[in-house]
Amino acid sequence: MTTLLLVRHGLTEMTGPRLAGWTPGLGLDERGRAQARAVAARLAPLPLAAVVSSPLDRCLQTAEAIAAAHEPPVDKIEVDDRFGEVRYGDWTGRELAELAEEPLWKVVQAHPSAAVFPGEAGEGLAAAQHRAVAAVRDWNARIAAEHGPDAAYLACSHGDIIKAIVADALGLHLDQFQRVHADPASLTAIRYTELRPFVLRVNDTGGGVEGLLPPPDTARPGGDGDAPVGGGA
Repeated sequence: MTTLLLVRHGLTEMTGPRLAGWTPGLGLDERGRAQARAVAARLAPLPLAAVVSSPLDRCLQTAEAIAAAHEPPVDKIEVDDRFGEVRYGDWTGRELAELAEEPLWKVVQAHPSAAVFPGEAGEGLAAAQHRAVAAVRDWNARIAAEHGPDAAYLACSHGDIIKAIVADALGLHLDQFQRVHADPASLTAIRYTELRPFVLRVNDTGGGVEGLLPPPDTARPGGDGDAPVGGGA
């Protein structure tokens, strides 16, 4: 029952008006640093087997705040490119209001599985989902093997990547992933069992973190992957 905590990076000066993508050297702004400290304080009580991050600065800085606030501090952040942002190609750095006038924008909104971003460095959303989900599967297996099946770990990533991972966990086609939301510095939690994933939280930006770790065996009638009939208590 490995639990994955997905945290989106905090705000940057480009978040919102422009599509940041893989813009080099883009770190958190003052608002983003405050968000990173806040989510770090929320998650500090949870035992984490690992902290993994996208290689981009805004994620690394968010992950560093979380690792430093943990007790005891997590002394190493694992970097996995597969949690990196979608490669938006020629769209990178452009204003969203301008991009909304492009024909591809409607494809991204209605049929994202068919969307491939322009330019030599452009990536398809389906390809981005595939590599992100593959990363989750690999890390789930590694964490379970090294720390036991009830361990939790954290991955700091990006909005579209988190949404794509959630869609997979919910059994949704990628064309439905725009129905999922992931705000800056939000928490999404997914518990993976042999039978199915359980999506515990999505776009959570406040409150306690109780209930994110697996319950004791005595509170699990049936198998680890069984859903409680009636919703549970």
